[in-house]
Amino acid sequence: MTENPVMLDPHLVKERAEEAQEHLTHCDLCGWECGINRLEGKLGVCKTGELAYISSFGPHHGEENPLRGWRGSGTIFFAGCNLRCQYCQNYEISQLYQGYAVTATQLAEIMLHLQAMGCHNINFVSPSHVIVPILQALAIARPKGLHLPLVYNTGGYDSLSALKLLDGIIDIYMPDMKYGNANLARKYSRIPNYPQINQQAVKEMHRQVGDLILDENGIAQRGLLIRHLVLPNHIAGSEQILKFIAEEISPNTYLNIMDQYRPLYLAHQYPELNRRITLREYQDVIELARSLGLNRLD
Repeated sequence: MTENPVMLDPHLVKERAEEAQEHLTHCDLCGWECGINRLEGKLGVCKTGELAYISSFGPHHGEENPLRGWRGSGTIFFAGCNLRCQYCQNYEISQLYQGYAVTATQLAEIMLHLQAMGCHNINFVSPSHVIVPILQALAIARPKGLHLPLVYNTGGYDSLSALKLLDGIIDIYMPDMKYGNANLARKYSRIPNYPQINQQAVKEMHRQVGDLILDENGIAQRGLLIRHLVLPNHIAGSEQILKFIAEEISPNTYLNIMDQYRPLYLAHQYPELNRRITLREYQDVIELARSLGLNRLD
């Protein structure tokens, strides 16, 4: 089944960018809803002001099959994060904030450059805290010919306020679903109410774009793709998450159950996290997914 990505109205993007800018005066653009005035230079949990910081960009061939295709996913890695995962696999970028500031114009040029390189999509990695500069950049890039599907590649701690601003603009949502237990989320990622906020966000994402749609070459055009990282000792709560997806999202959900956990960053401080997962732990999650009717696995 095929469907073209959303054809963005440049006026809509500009209006959303202006509306999003207003949210910075009382920021509620991620699950924290800090309420601070970022336009006055105040910093919340994400430690980000008005400008986006990026660590790198380019065609990425390590993403899911429908995203990377044969020309790569046009990824833009944003520095900073609204999560504090103690085992973060990219902690240099997310926690140590390694990157450089870009203006909206510069960010727009990066998007157009990735399109010119032949990438299949524009993939915003860790975008939750920088949706304002993203929207501002899209308002510049769209009239200049940007037409690729837009991927919102998020840790899943997103507010409904932010997702409302992105409705009709983002083509492909790719959230993590990290935890099924709020207490474990607070312990290992320092975030409150993760399952509740994450689940309501994923529901809204699916309402906007539906199940993942591929073109005749197997390249994603629109829809929802969920990632779930298996953690040692059942810490992620995979059973709760998979049941939620099967029962409250869709059994046709495209799902990447990931096995690449490594004990990085501060994981050594937690004995229960200080090892890689076993093959049995991973296979158990795969088998559970299939038993729930989730067979669209990456």
